[in-house]
Order: sequence, then C-alpha cells, then structure tokens
Amino acid sequence: MKLKRLEMEGFKSFCDRTVLDFHEGITAIVGPNGTGKSNILDSIRWVLGEQSAKALRGQEMADCILVLGTDYHEVQITRRVFRDGVGEYALNGVDCRLKDIQRLFLDTGIGRAAYSIMEQGKIDQILSSKPEDRRAIFEEAAGVMRFKVQKREAERKLEGTEANLLRLADILREVRRQIGSLQRQAGKARRHREIFEKLKRFDLALSARQRDQLLLKIDELSSSQAKTRADLERAQQAESSCEQAVRGQRGKLED
Repeated sequence: MKLKRLEMEGFKSFCDRTVLDFHEGITAIVGPNGTGKSNILDSIRWVLGEQSAKALRGQEMADCILVLGTDYHEVQITRRVFRDGVGEYALNGVDCRLKDIQRLFLDTGIGRAAYSIMEQGKIDQILSSKPEDRRAIFEEAAGVMRFKVQKREAERKLEGTEANLLRLADILREVRRQIGSLQRQAGKARRHREIFEKLKRFDLALSARQRDQLLLKIDELSSSQAKTRADLERAQQAESSCEQAVRGQRGKLED
C-alpha cells in the first residue's frame, strides 16, 4: 500500500486547507522544529481511526481541532470608543465582550500582552527582569495561560457558588423558621376545627333533644286542649239544660 495524497484543513496547526502529494521517491518529511511535521503524522493516525487522544499528543479529541474559539477561518476584531467613554467590541461584526476577545487569543501567541507582540526595549526589559516577572510570558508560550485563566474562572465560580450556598443556607433557615410557624398555625387551625366540629355535634344533639321535648310538650298540650274542649262542650250542654229548666219554671210561675 502506498500513500499518495494527504489533505488537511483545521487539523492542529493546519488552519488553511493544505494538500501534500507524495510523489514517487518521497520517503520522509524534514524541516525545522515547529513546522508541523508531527502534526502530519498525527493527522494520518487520526484519519485511520485513532481513538486515543494521548496518542495524538492531546488531552481530548477536541485538541486536534485548530481552535481560535470561533467557527471562522479568519477573524476581524473591532473596538470602538465613544466620546462619553463607552466602549464596545465586535468579532466579525458581531458585538461581543472584551472577555470573549481575550479568551479567543489565549495560548495563540497573539494578545494584549503576548510574547509575539513586543515593543522596542521590551526584550531587554524581559531579560533583565526577575524570574517571576518573566513567568507570564513563558506560561503563554508553553500554553499554560489558558489553563490558569480557566482555573481563575473556576475559582471565581466556586466562590460565587459558595456565596450562593451561604445565601441558600440563610434562606433555608428562614424557610424552616416559617415552616415551624406555619406548622404551629396549622396545629392551632386543626385543633380549632376539631373543637368546632365537636361543638357542632353537641349543638346538633342539643337541638335534637330540644325538638323532641317540644314535640312531647306539643302532644301533651294537644291532649290537654282536647280534654278542655270536651269539658267545655259538656259545660255548655249543662248550661243549655239549665237554661231550658229555668225557662220552664218561669212559664209555670207565670201560669
């Protein structure tokens, strides 16, 4: 089997589409350090199905992609400052944050304080500075700066999370206190409802007893009324008989 042609685009250091034709007689690729010879080998292993990111000299497969933090092959950075002091940034004509710009160029060697952009006298200043002052440049060149930035962001997020946890703890304590108060109120409401229901049963029982007593009294009064009516009728009959007798006696006396 013979390798005839290799095309790479967006793989590691090969940003633009790169085509390598392996003509008859080509047995090796040579060049100075940093020209991407190892990336050519990695691209062949990758396209043939290599699944280990470490075998491709990366931590994950995403490391094989040439990343500028954007999907564009070319980027245009714009910064505007207005008279009122307000500034704005844009990436390929789209508004963005300064943080997005800074993150975009991490570990690329291009940036506000990157080692690839130095003014006159900067190199002498770096060479004569203290080792700790040169550390940032070395970290940028070694690709460590991105991880330090990510670490600082993670620490800030962790601090924010801890602050949120403290606020949540305070809220939880307040909610628990309110729950205790609501539970006491619910207990009082439950006891009130129980007492009300018991009072209602007692009231219904008393009303039923009073109704029965009234019905009994009505029956007694009805019986007494019937007896009194019968006595009245007998008295009226007796009175009528007496009146007839008196009239008879008067008639005899008049005769």
